[in-house]
Amino acid sequence: MTAQLTELQPGQVIVFGGDRTTTVSPELADAFTVGDRLVVVNDDGALLHIPSAEWDIATGAVGRASEAFAGMGAVTDAQITAFYHAFADRLADDATFAAIAAANAADVEAAKARGRSTTRLVLSDAMRSGMIDGLRMWAAAPSAREQITERIEHDGWSLEGRLAGLGAVGFVFEGRPNVFADACGVLRGGNTVVFRIGSDALGTARAIVEHALDPALSAAGLPAGAASLVDSAARSAGWAMFSDPRLALAVARGSGAAVAQLGAVARQAGVPVSLHGTGGAWIVVAESAAPDDVSSIIRCSLDRKVCNTVNTVAVRRADASTMVPAVLAGATAAAAERDVDPKVHVAGDAADFVPVDWFDTPARIGRAEGVVAEPRAERIEGDRLGHEWEWEDSPEITLVVVDEIDDAVALYNRQAPRFVASLLSADASEHEHFWNTVDAPFVGNGFTRWVDGQYALNRPELGLSNWEFGRLFARGGVLSGDSVFTVRYRATQDGPDLRR
Repeated sequence: MTAQLTELQPGQVIVFGGDRTTTVSPELADAFTVGDRLVVVNDDGALLHIPSAEWDIATGAVGRASEAFAGMGAVTDAQITAFYHAFADRLADDATFAAIAAANAADVEAAKARGRSTTRLVLSDAMRSGMIDGLRMWAAAPSAREQITERIEHDGWSLEGRLAGLGAVGFVFEGRPNVFADACGVLRGGNTVVFRIGSDALGTARAIVEHALDPALSAAGLPAGAASLVDSAARSAGWAMFSDPRLALAVARGSGAAVAQLGAVARQAGVPVSLHGTGGAWIVVAESAAPDDVSSIIRCSLDRKVCNTVNTVAVRRADASTMVPAVLAGATAAAAERDVDPKVHVAGDAADFVPVDWFDTPARIGRAEGVVAEPRAERIEGDRLGHEWEWEDSPEITLVVVDEIDDAVALYNRQAPRFVASLLSADASEHEHFWNTVDAPFVGNGFTRWVDGQYALNRPELGLSNWEFGRLFARGGVLSGDSVFTVRYRATQDGPDLRR
C-alpha cells in the first residue's frame, strides 16, 4: 500500500539504509506541508525538505532541458558554433556586459555584508576574458557528433558505432560566475544543460542569462531551454534537480560535504554522477630538491584559493632544517603579494622546525570579514592532514614532517582526497616510484595549479574529479564538454534476405 506524504510528525521514525532509523525534528515537521517532498539520504540519514515551489522550479528547468535535447538532433554543428560566437560576442561587448557587471557588483556587496567569501565571486576582467576565451575554444573545437568509433564488416551487412549526445546534463556549481561558459561546453556534443549556481552569484547568473545566454541561443536557432537556469537561491532546489531521473548526468562542484550529499541524492534517483568537490593538493619535498626552487613552487601554488591550490606540504625529517624554512618562505612570499601574512597548520613534531614566534606572535591574517590578528602557526593533530583550508587572502597550508618519501605517500593515500600530488625531486627514479605508488589522478613535479582543463588541455573544464570516491570508469579526472557522450550503433544490410 502506498499513499502520498502530506505531513510529518515530530519524532516520527524514518527508516534509511535498510537497517537504520532517524527521527523527524519538530522544526522539519512544522515546515513540511502538502505538496512538499522529503528526500532521505541513505548514506547518513539526512532528511532533506524540498518545498513544492522549489521542486516545481527545479523540475521545470530540467523539463525544458529534456525537451530541448529532443530537438538537438535537428541542430547543425554550424548552429552550435554560432551559439558560442554569439555568447562570447555579447560578453565581450561593453554595453551588454555593463548590466552583468552591475549585477555582479551587487552580489559581491551582498555577500560581504553577510560575511561571505568573495574570492571566487568577483567577475574580474581576467574571469571575463577567460569566459570569452573558453567560448571561443568551443566554437573552434571540432564536433564529435556522428564520429565513427568503430566499423565492423559482416557477411551481407555492416555495423558502425557513432558518438552521440548523452542527454540533459545537470550542474550544481559554487558561486563562481564563469561556470556558465564551462557548462555550456556540453552543447558542443549535442547535449543540453541545466544548472543551479550558488545563492551568492544568483543575481549575476540571472543577468548573464538575460543579456547574453538566452539571446545567443535564440540567435543561433537552438531549442529554447537548451541551457536552462534553475532560478532559485534555495539549496533544496539543487536536491530537487538531482532527484530528477530525466537527467542523463549530474555534475556537482563546490564544498566537499555539499557535493557528497548531492551525489548521494542523484545516485538514489538512478542518475549517474560526476563529483568535483574536495580539492587540496599535496607537495612532497625530497632530499635532492633545491630550497630556492621549493620556495618558488610553493609561492606559485598559492596564488589564489581553488581546488588545485597546494594544501599540504610534507618534508623529510632529515632535510627539515633546510626545507621547512624554504616552505615558509614560499608561503610568506605568496601572502606578501596580498599584503598579509600566511597561516600554517603544523602537524606533530613539524613544530620543532617552525620558528617559535610563528606560534605566539599575532600576525595579519586575511579572512572573509577582513584582516584579523592570529598566530601565523597553529598545531593540529596528525589525522587532519586531509582537511582543506578554504582561505580568503592569507595562504593557508598544513605542514607535516615524515621519515621517508614513502611515508608521505602513505599519508596521502590514506588522508588526502586523492586529487593532486607533486614531488619536488631531482631524482628521476624517485619520480617514477612516486608515480607508481601515489593514488592520484594528477601527478606533477612542480607547482600544483597546472591541474585545470583550460590551462592544461586547452579545453574549458566542467570540473575536476578527485579519487575520494574511487577511480573513474573509462575517462580521466578532467570532465569537459567533449567527454559527455554516448555511443549509438547503426546497422546497414546489403539486401532484404538477411536473417540469423
